Amino acid sequence: HFCSPTVLLCLSRLTHAHTRALPPPPPRYSMGKLLFIILSGATLAFLAERIVQFGSRINFTREMPKPVDLPNCHLIDGIETGAEDIDILPYGLAFISTGLKYPGMKSFAPDQPGKILLMDLNEESPQAAELRINPGFDVDSFNPHGISTYIDQNDGTVYLFVVNHPQMKSTIELFRFMEEENALEHLKTIRHDLLPSMNDVVALGLDSFYATNDHYFSGAIMPLLELVLGLSWTNVIYYSPQEVKEVAKGFYSANGIALSTDRNHVYVADIMGHNIHVLEKHSDSFLSPVKVLEIDSLVDNLFVDPVTGDVWGGCHPRAWELLFYNPEVPPGSEVIRVQNILSENPIVTQVYADNGSVLQGSSVASVYDRKLLVGTVFHRALFCELDKP
Repeated sequence: HFCSPTVLLCLSRLTHAHTRALPPPPPRYSMGKLLFIILSGATLAFLAERIVQFGSRINFTREMPKPVDLPNCHLIDGIETGAEDIDILPYGLAFISTGLKYPGMKSFAPDQPGKILLMDLNEESPQAAELRINPGFDVDSFNPHGISTYIDQNDGTVYLFVVNHPQMKSTIELFRFMEEENALEHLKTIRHDLLPSMNDVVALGLDSFYATNDHYFSGAIMPLLELVLGLSWTNVIYYSPQEVKEVAKGFYSANGIALSTDRNHVYVADIMGHNIHVLEKHSDSFLSPVKVLEIDSLVDNLFVDPVTGDVWGGCHPRAWELLFYNPEVPPGSEVIRVQNILSENPIVTQVYADNGSVLQGSSVASVYDRKLLVGTVFHRALFCELDKP
């Protein structure tokens, strides 16, 4: 059959119109480009998940704990730039490290060197006084962090181990306490490749100790990336003149460290893990895990009451306020007490909590004879007289 010219013209127009209405074919990707798109998407999803987890670790969504006040407290005169760590001798002399400059943290005196202060808690109204450091030590670059005391059982001499960050490096400074002179005599500086990012120290002998590394990487960017990615690569190092070795690992950020009263166990606060690790100490100095106590806060430094064995911790209820400091929304403070930590049912008590209106960024809580000292990373320090139990 033959079609008329008019019909053919209509069919031609319909065909062209239908052809023009078809969508363009999808672009063709090479295998390499397709793989790049898939990997980019997976990477973004991974980073998003890590950022969410990081927000959880710094308690971004946690509400500030309700205030828990102690009735007999006052701020300690003369402490304006932090009391990051406090160690108290069994007879009531308290050593305080102040003036820490730490990457990413606020400092109210960035150009002033750090100091070691002393308080005699046996006095009716204890005052903090600076300990003079004898000539020969570079006080201008002194940047003290964690501290630990050791008493020589032979002659009663007191030694002070100090984590120091001169030029943002990590060293241990060993001092002898000269009580009559109210001074410290510097004995030696300890450096080692296995101690690149020290946070805290606990003395074991005249020249041996455990120390925590709170970061695996060094520098300005990589430690932050390490925290965001949630890498559990930090550790505890044993040091002596004879050997230096890693004795425990697997912490997000190993922070405060302390010995049990019988010296058979070591307690390590994993600040980004929200927990306290209980480790058994062996004759070869290695540490083996016993248990992990979960805490709904970021535990900084630890102090063991030599009388009761209770573990006290200075905590950061919402660490994001500490990392991203805003004076309008200051970081809060929290103090916990752990009783019977080695038992199956330890008791965790919130002893003190503040929204930052009184004390900002608590980092340590130490006790002696019903007296409590609460220190901070860069703010003030609190003295409290506790009620009898």
